[in-house]
Amino acid sequence: MTSYIPTNAASSGIALDRKVLKSVAQRSDRPGLVYLGKWVVGLVITGFLISITLGSAWELVFMFLHGILLSVPAYAMSHETAHGTAFRSRWINEWVLWVTSLIYMEEPLHRRYTHTNHHTFTWHVGKDSQMPFDTPMALSGWLTEVSGFGLMRFHFLTLFQVAMGRPSAMLQTVTPPGELPKLIRNAWLFIGFYLTLIALVVAGYHAILWYFVIPRLLGAPVMLLFTLTQHVELQENCPSLLESTRSFRTTSLGRFLYLNMNHHIEHHLFPQVPFHGLPMLSQHLKDQLPVADPGFFRFNWELLLVVIKRTLGRNTKGRGIRQAPHMVTEGTMTSIAKRSM
Repeated sequence: MTSYIPTNAASSGIALDRKVLKSVAQRSDRPGLVYLGKWVVGLVITGFLISITLGSAWELVFMFLHGILLSVPAYAMSHETAHGTAFRSRWINEWVLWVTSLIYMEEPLHRRYTHTNHHTFTWHVGKDSQMPFDTPMALSGWLTEVSGFGLMRFHFLTLFQVAMGRPSAMLQTVTPPGELPKLIRNAWLFIGFYLTLIALVVAGYHAILWYFVIPRLLGAPVMLLFTLTQHVELQENCPSLLESTRSFRTTSLGRFLYLNMNHHIEHHLFPQVPFHGLPMLSQHLKDQLPVADPGFFRFNWELLLVVIKRTLGRNTKGRGIRQAPHMVTEGTMTSIAKRSM
């Protein structure tokens, strides 16, 4: 029988002074509220640009930009509020969790409990409930993941399974006793919300299409390219988060969209640290961590080359991205794990 060690700073051999941790882990409403203000202003601006270009060739361009600004922060903020660290005030945290989860399209308690499990058993095959693609990744898996089709199919299938009172075995395992009735209630609320949107579109309220549905579909691939950075090509079944998790360099725009989650190793090591404390945490840990991978565009371009070469049976060594040794092969792929979501 396989034994599992919970993945955390201790299992990864990382040390941090308690006073420093207490300082960077302090919660506050202000950074989150400032972020929400900037996000709303950005959405108003891109929404206005859509409104003045409807019917022209530019409308899709601005729907795409609006979709990126809608999708990536919704994912990042739903993740942060699932941890309960985005705001000091619990009611603000839970309200934002619900709104961003509706945009991201994952019921909030499912988001919270499966993600807690993901932190406890990061990238452990059969234990981690948030492994979103088969490993090793081939081109077909990359296309399924980046298109958003695989994730959306999983989220809606999960919603209907939970609403029918038939949650998956994995979900039943990671959900605290007594919480399943709440998941069932929330699943019906989510289904009702999406059915209402469909009914409104059918009734002629096409603004829902222009400002939400189409942008959400267009922005999803960028959101998923951000999330791909987290664990792809890294080590499974390892207690050390330094081997299973990746941080990467990015611009101020990337840090804003992704809520500083480019510091992903740091986040996994100390998940109690809120998004605004991650840059300082990274500075305190820099001598104990691997060098961060290249920026968003370079990383994803090199990953695409790797998965193409893997599909063609060629050498899969990436030029600048970090890979577990067994991911560098030449020839036949050996399946390691199937996606758990």
